[in-house]
Amino acid sequence: METEKRTQISAEQMDNRDLSEQIKEVTKDSHVRAENTELMLSFQRGQVTLPQYKLLLCSLYEIYQALEEELDRNSSHPAVAPIYFPAELARLKSIENDLEYFYGSDWREKIVVPTATLRYCHRLRQIGKENPEFLVAHAYTRYLGDLSGGQVLGRIAQKSMGLKSCEGLSFFAFPGVSSPNLFKQLYRSRMNSVELTAEERNGALEEAVRAFEFNIQVFDGLQKMLSVTGNEHQESSTNSKAVHSKTLPGTISPMIRMVLGLFVALATVMGLYAL
Repeated sequence: METEKRTQISAEQMDNRDLSEQIKEVTKDSHVRAENTELMLSFQRGQVTLPQYKLLLCSLYEIYQALEEELDRNSSHPAVAPIYFPAELARLKSIENDLEYFYGSDWREKIVVPTATLRYCHRLRQIGKENPEFLVAHAYTRYLGDLSGGQVLGRIAQKSMGLKSCEGLSFFAFPGVSSPNLFKQLYRSRMNSVELTAEERNGALEEAVRAFEFNIQVFDGLQKMLSVTGNEHQESSTNSKAVHSKTLPGTISPMIRMVLGLFVALATVMGLYAL
C-alpha cells in the first residue's frame, strides 16, 4: 500500500514537471551511454582524428537536412512555432561550409553514411508528416546539445586535428547566439510553453529517448566504418606496394588507380558529433 502511494506521488511529481525537465530525466541513462561511445570518448580525451570528424560531418549533414526541412515545413504548427529559431540555431549551412572546406566543391558526391544515419533521417521525416509535435524532442536534443558543448568541443577538435584556424569548424559556432546560457533558458521556456495532451507528452518523451538511441547507433555505425576503412587501407597499401614493384616508376596501373579511388572515397568520409 505504502509502495503504491510512493509510486503514485512520484508519477504525479513527474507529470507536474516542465517538459524540458521530463526529457532530461527520461534520457539520463541514454545520455550517459552516448557520452561513453568510442567516438565521444575520443572527443573527451582530445584524440579526435580528421577522418573521424569528416565522417561525422557527413552524417550531420544528412541528419540536419532532414530535421531542418521538417522544422521549416511545420514552422506554423503550434508545437513547433515556439521553438523555431532558424536564424539562431540552423546548422545545415555551417555543415555545408565545413564539408566544402574538407572535401572541395564536389563534396556532395563524396558523402557516405552508415545505415543508422539513414534510419535516423527516415524517422525525422516520418514524424514531420505524422506527428510534428514530436519534432520538439529531436530539436531540443540536437540543438541544445550542440549549443552546450559547441565552443569547448570546437577547441578540442581544432587542437587534436592540428588545424591552424577555425576553418572547417563552423558547425560548432553559433554567431546568432550572443549568450548560450541565456538562449538556452529562453529555448527551454518556449518549449515548456508548448501545450500537449497527456498522450502527446508521453509520445514526446519516448521520442526524446529514441533520439538519443539514434545518436548512439550513428556513433557506433561511424566507428565501424572507420574500422573497416582502416583495415582496407592497410590491405590496399600492402597490395599497392607489391604491384608497384612490378610497374615502371611513376606509373599506376588502371587496377590500382581504381582501388585507390575506392579507398579515397571511403577514407574521405569520416567524422564526428557530440550531444
